[in-house]
Amino acid sequence: MIKVAPSILAADPINLERDVRSAVQAGCDWLHVDVMDAHFVPNLAYSPDVVRRLHQTFPVPLDVHLMMDHPETLMDSFLDAGAQWLTIHAEIDADVHMLLRHIREKGGHPGIAIRPGTPVESALAYQDEADLILTMTVEPGFGGQKLDERVLEKMKAIRRTGWQGEIEADGGIREDNLKLLTDSGLTVAVMGTALFGKGNLEDAMKRIHALHP
Repeated sequence: MIKVAPSILAADPINLERDVRSAVQAGCDWLHVDVMDAHFVPNLAYSPDVVRRLHQTFPVPLDVHLMMDHPETLMDSFLDAGAQWLTIHAEIDADVHMLLRHIREKGGHPGIAIRPGTPVESALAYQDEADLILTMTVEPGFGGQKLDERVLEKMKAIRRTGWQGEIEADGGIREDNLKLLTDSGLTVAVMGTALFGKGNLEDAMKRIHALHP
């Protein structure tokens, strides 16, 4: 069954606990937490303290995406706070192989992410150290953008290598375009504005899980 990971970036920041609780009670599989440093992307969010409170409050895996130029400065803090999945970007100027190995050594599931314009080969270079490949379907940093369908060929290319790990996509994913992604190899759908504030979350989650086994 496809995993649905609501992005808390799309929740009401004044009522974050309420919205996250609604998603968990509706049957979401993971919670997706975008961490932004205002350098790698032009936005700022969330701290290890937020992840710690989510981990203490909700019994679902936390999928933390570090959109940071220097993720090594906070990786341990997020893992210690309760992140089960921790994803860094292939585009950063760092020893990415070493960072992915460190995440695994600390007990986390390492993930590698690429922007829409980054060739899929940049992610495949790290597939031996990763448990998840995140193919961004919009330019990272803000919600509500339209899905970039170049990602479909990237996911197919990943599957052609024999990759058995998770393929995740984030950005512009809705119920009406999800089949395009699952047919291309998607296993984890990060959904934000398509879920929060759009009516009955439980009904939406049931429909997604029923249509995308």
